[in-house]
Amino acid sequence: MTGPPPAGPPLADGAGIRAAMEYYADREWTDGLPVVPVTESYLAEFLARTSMHPDDVVLAMPHLNRECTVRLAAINAAMAGCLPDYFPVVLAAWEALGGDGYPVRGIWQSTTGTAPLLVVNGPVRVRIGLNCAGNVFGSGFRANATIGRAVRLTAINVFGLHPHLLDQATQGTPAKYTACIAENEEQSPWSPLHVEHGFDPADSAVTAIVIRSCVHIEARHTQVPEQLAIDIAGTIRRTGALVHETISALVVLGPEHARLFAGAGWKKDDVRQFIYAHAANTRADLAAVGKDAVSRHSHWRLPADHPDAMPDLASSGENPDLVPALNSPAAVQLMVAGADNAGVSAVIETFGPRGGPPSIARVGGIDD
Repeated sequence: MTGPPPAGPPLADGAGIRAAMEYYADREWTDGLPVVPVTESYLAEFLARTSMHPDDVVLAMPHLNRECTVRLAAINAAMAGCLPDYFPVVLAAWEALGGDGYPVRGIWQSTTGTAPLLVVNGPVRVRIGLNCAGNVFGSGFRANATIGRAVRLTAINVFGLHPHLLDQATQGTPAKYTACIAENEEQSPWSPLHVEHGFDPADSAVTAIVIRSCVHIEARHTQVPEQLAIDIAGTIRRTGALVHETISALVVLGPEHARLFAGAGWKKDDVRQFIYAHAANTRADLAAVGKDAVSRHSHWRLPADHPDAMPDLASSGENPDLVPALNSPAAVQLMVAGADNAGVSAVIETFGPRGGPPSIARVGGIDD
């Protein structure tokens, strides 16, 4: 090899950078990990990616008397390590989170320890390098890691949701650092999540859901769709997940499992209907864990002999001994993500007795 070596990055003041990072950490502007120092010139690159005014509000929490503006969202996205090109996705995430409803009602402060999950669809996945395949819930991809982290840093720095203070999570979840995935549309046999709910395939969109946990399903052995669907239903209906009278879930199917269903002629609605019918517990199973009734005030599950107890309505139907965990097939959302290398899927336990479409926002830009 001849000639001068390739030019490297310009020399930086390492001590100054470390001092800035420690300044941020000392003021608790972090999630525990180092953050990127932000200058006005770098912030301007983020704000240039949207036609929204820097003072426009992207999410307000009236119970805290606090609100997040475009400028504050941009600062925290930059601190999280986002590139400016990611910022339209971050803004769509905030719009979808506002539409979801739970964040503005204080659930991010809950002892349950919930976290936001962002699902990205459409061409933006490829353009900014979002991971939708192997290790989709893991590390290694800047867009996934930093877009989800931007929401968490904003929750801390703008809304004041510091652990042990306003954030009262008993144990929390690793998703509180970051939880952003993309759908593997190329390997899905069905319409992607955003198209299923009325968006154009050419649209880029973000779905926002408040989640409690992620449970993996190992089912490499079967080619029988009913067996796989019962495995999923059993994971959803587990008594430890039954907080409210009914619950809800996002099922993230690996490509192999999605093809198994589709190859047997099942559509998304067939999978949902089967799961709904089989995600049920016996009255005896619920009584054994003290969840055979609900509170007349909160509708959270509790023992039938509790002073606040009343019979649950979920047990109505042809078999009164079976209590459905879901209020309808619509309480199950389906998407495809992960690698095409094993029969592995996941149940994302979403917060609340949901039904109907999730909250989805289109990714805009400077022309919107």
